[in-house]
Amino acid sequence: MAGENQTVSEYIVHHLTNLTYGKLPGGYERYDGSVVADGGAWVMAHGGDEAAAMGFSAIHVDSMIWSIGLGVVFCLLFRSVARKASSGVPSGVVNAVEMIVGFVDNTVKDSFHARNSMIAPLALTIFVWVFFMNLMDLVPVDLIPHTLMLLGVEYQKIVPSTDPNITMGMALGVFILMLYYSITIKGVGFLKELTLTPFNHPVFIPINLFMEVVGLLAKPFSLGLRLFGNMYAGEMIFILIAALFSAGIMWLLPAALMQIGWAIFHVLIITLQAFIFMVLTIVYLSMAHEDH
Repeated sequence: MAGENQTVSEYIVHHLTNLTYGKLPGGYERYDGSVVADGGAWVMAHGGDEAAAMGFSAIHVDSMIWSIGLGVVFCLLFRSVARKASSGVPSGVVNAVEMIVGFVDNTVKDSFHARNSMIAPLALTIFVWVFFMNLMDLVPVDLIPHTLMLLGVEYQKIVPSTDPNITMGMALGVFILMLYYSITIKGVGFLKELTLTPFNHPVFIPINLFMEVVGLLAKPFSLGLRLFGNMYAGEMIFILIAALFSAGIMWLLPAALMQIGWAIFHVLIITLQAFIFMVLTIVYLSMAHEDH
């Protein structure tokens, strides 16, 4: 909830600011009035202005820690289930994981029409990993950031999928795989696809190339920005509802009911977004395998 000495606007900005580490340029005046020495300094940013001044050298520490940590949780959980799996009737977590694996496997069979043993494991990893990252959105917005502030950590965003660096990074990985399989499987056919589609005549090569390149680049952008946009909007609504708790005692019950209602509805959103990211990845890689 918004603090007594913090306006609603400051509260929202604070919750949307990443814990950023990077290099401030020499001569930069920091929030406390100190000036960075010549040659720059590697520090934790205090606010968005300092993070912006760091430029490309900045890294969102919280997004990296939470995304990698959730990836490790996914690996350990599924490894543990794999060790427990047997020919008997599954129960509990084993049953849930087997249902997820079966669901992803069927989705791959329906959408991917070539032969590649890597696609199903990749799809499973994407679905569960993105779901875990999205699931952090259901943690009360003040719980972890406020706890870490008591330990001296001023900023903390715990939902990696609300960071475009994470979602676009994943989309870039899919895009690299698309290019790799398009080149290795289609060969010269991939170049023909870019230059002679949709108009099969040399005169239209510049137009074809422009249209196909734009369409090709649009895939990773739509993949990453769709996930980021939906999760960022969902997180913003949680923060706005949380800010109502500081509006007075009469808002406590309505705000609590709205939080619960949005959380229940958000379960569908976080699952759907993980599913869409997985399906689009499968479809894009399937298109990369199609050799006309």
